[in-house]
Amino acid sequence: MTAKICFFHTVAGLSERFDELAAEYVPESDHFHIVDESVLDEQIEVGELTPSITNRICTQLSLAERAGADIVLDTCSSTSPAVDVARRLVDIPIVKIDDPMTERAVELGDDIHVLATAASTVEPSTELIARKAEQSDLERSIESTLIDDALEARKRGDIERHDELVTEAALEAGERADVLVLAQASMSHLEPELTEQAPVPVLSSPHLAMERLAETVAEL
Repeated sequence: MTAKICFFHTVAGLSERFDELAAEYVPESDHFHIVDESVLDEQIEVGELTPSITNRICTQLSLAERAGADIVLDTCSSTSPAVDVARRLVDIPIVKIDDPMTERAVELGDDIHVLATAASTVEPSTELIARKAEQSDLERSIESTLIDDALEARKRGDIERHDELVTEAALEAGERADVLVLAQASMSHLEPELTEQAPVPVLSSPHLAMERLAETVAEL
């Protein structure tokens, strides 16, 4: 059977990136994208994942199943709590993009520092790391840095400034942490460069999530 994968995005620009990753990790599978930027825009505006936003995300993930998907990868860290709800409503596996990354983070060090450019990502990411640590009976210190100026730069199309701000914050945080977590897929292109510069391990989600996705596809 050829698996059919749905990538659910709240940032339209990630579609091309995941086309490339799908060709690398699941080349024999078919895939399609569902994009709804409005849910992330509203979440950032209101400052929380409301029941209304959760309902809309669950609807999109249900539509992915109705469209024939055998598995979904939700590529948005901010929507992570909504996935827990959606998993009870659909009959296909849903992979959270940051599950494998957060699991790896709690394995690598006691002091974990989360970097995010969207305020909506900070709480879901730190809570998920805390939950992974608790599940592994590990005590971990979790700090976070919000680089909201970088998000504004990205919205203006100034990727160079976005990268400068994230890099500066990451290198500063790396002086007092055991592991750095780039909480959003939109930051992940900086992982190779930061890995060379930072004194501690740097984690991002896409490749780890695609490894998990490939494993799940093989089990279908």
